[in-house]
Amino acid sequence: MLNYRWTFRQYNDDETVHNLAKSLNIPKSLAYVLATRGLESKIEAEKFLKPSLDDLHDPFIMEDMEKAVSRILVAIQKQELIWIHGDYDVDGTASTSMIYQFLNSIGGRVDYYIPDRFEDGYGLSNKSIDLALAKKAKILLTVDVGITSYEQLDYAVLKGLDTIICDHHEPGEQIPNAYAILDPLKPGCPYPFKSLAACGVAFKLIQGISKTLGIEEKSYEYLDYVAISSAADMVPLRGENRIMVYYGLKQLNSSPRPGLHGLIHCTGLRLGKITASNIVYAVAPLINAAGRLGDAKRSVEMMLQQDENAAFRIAQILEDENRKRRLLDQKAFEEAIPQAQKFISENSPHSLVIYGKNWHAGVIGIVASRLVDKFNLPSVLLTNIDGIAKGSARSVNDFDVHTAMKKCEDLLLEFGGHKHAAGLSLKVENIEEFRRRFDELAREAISVDMLAPEIVIDSELQFNELSPNFFHSLSKFAPYGFANNKPIFLTNGVKSVNGLKVVGNNNIKFRAIQNNFVIDAIGQNLASKINLCTNGKKFSMVYNLELTSLHGAKTPQIIIKDIKPDNSK
Repeated sequence: MLNYRWTFRQYNDDETVHNLAKSLNIPKSLAYVLATRGLESKIEAEKFLKPSLDDLHDPFIMEDMEKAVSRILVAIQKQELIWIHGDYDVDGTASTSMIYQFLNSIGGRVDYYIPDRFEDGYGLSNKSIDLALAKKAKILLTVDVGITSYEQLDYAVLKGLDTIICDHHEPGEQIPNAYAILDPLKPGCPYPFKSLAACGVAFKLIQGISKTLGIEEKSYEYLDYVAISSAADMVPLRGENRIMVYYGLKQLNSSPRPGLHGLIHCTGLRLGKITASNIVYAVAPLINAAGRLGDAKRSVEMMLQQDENAAFRIAQILEDENRKRRLLDQKAFEEAIPQAQKFISENSPHSLVIYGKNWHAGVIGIVASRLVDKFNLPSVLLTNIDGIAKGSARSVNDFDVHTAMKKCEDLLLEFGGHKHAAGLSLKVENIEEFRRRFDELAREAISVDMLAPEIVIDSELQFNELSPNFFHSLSKFAPYGFANNKPIFLTNGVKSVNGLKVVGNNNIKFRAIQNNFVIDAIGQNLASKINLCTNGKKFSMVYNLELTSLHGAKTPQIIIKDIKPDNSK
């Protein structure tokens, strides 16, 4: 039985909450959610609830954008080959597909290269540069990589390539040698929104080119790619990301391009119902499967298809590989668990660094995420590739794994990534010292209290507030994702009525009543807490709300996250 800490988002300005509720005509509990998320004025809240393309920033605010746009337009005019170097994950392959299709549509000569996860590793490579030179390319355009590829970029410049970097990763201590660098995290870059996915940065380049050509509306046709990348790469769905994902999802649900329609069809998702969560759990794993167990270029080939049946056939192959990936994932996870449990019982660590020399390199990032979910500790999973320990790190509790690795870089051969996720490699003999140093850093940043899994409550709610207007207002909080999670509500003084059932795999289902208002409720993996809500006992629960379709009618339902003895005053 998991014992969660319930943390209530505190906001003490009742007047602001009251004014938001009144001016927006929304329930006070939802106004409270907006205020705690930093949306305290009517203008900010309206921009959040009604995303508008007019609120996207001018792409030319980004440093080097003018140089990048001008150089690409010259290349198109002269019919010079533009070589796109991407990455093997969703963000990298979607960015490559998007910019390839766009440049091709405006008359550009383009080709692309997606590295092999196992042969090439992460980042720009001399192999890709040599292939570009062999094809007489004049521009090297990197997407989702490049900002730390110092030696390779020096080589590209030496060979006469004009290099344009589209990246969103943290730069190193030096700025690489390139013709133009598009990265909002580049020191001194005035671009106001710093949390774009790589596909978001590439979209800004497309927007800049389109704007220069007087066809800015055309750029918006590519927001479906940005929606997929942003959801899959777990960038915060706030600000500019929220706008792009909102409109990208609209496009995916109404008129997906053939390459994506075939993929969606293979997942079994229904057009009109696709959410950011569906992308994370259904669409992204198939795109990623191409690079985890084989050639990631297949994902780009699928997305570029003009025939949705051809895209569907590629997606079917990727679906089969994803099933195989899940078996490898489960095997590694089951082998990692005893190691983790033994280490926890002997050391009470604040992090996990687990090594298995035979684990498949294509699944270690997924397994690291599963370890985080199970143990609520920052986790690094390592395997052995050609005598080198290579792995993935995933974080929790705002612990910055990228910064932690930077402080351990004398032990690492290479590393890169974000605050919440990173990749690394090191000599096998350095694992033990890395484990010790990494945990030292985790102990400094993560208190004992923080080790207990946490549920952050957005607002208290009475059941009699659940009106049609409430659900209409709540629907405007989507799309949900990182930094814009579904609101979690707390209700005290609840009872179960009409019996309580254990259904499926350890789930409970009942009718919940409070303030004479009854609503269906279901709680996954909460059967162990059934005694808290039987025999007429009052209890408190934290939950999400959703509307389910039953016989054509939409019915409200509670999705319970946790239950505790009654907390009402």
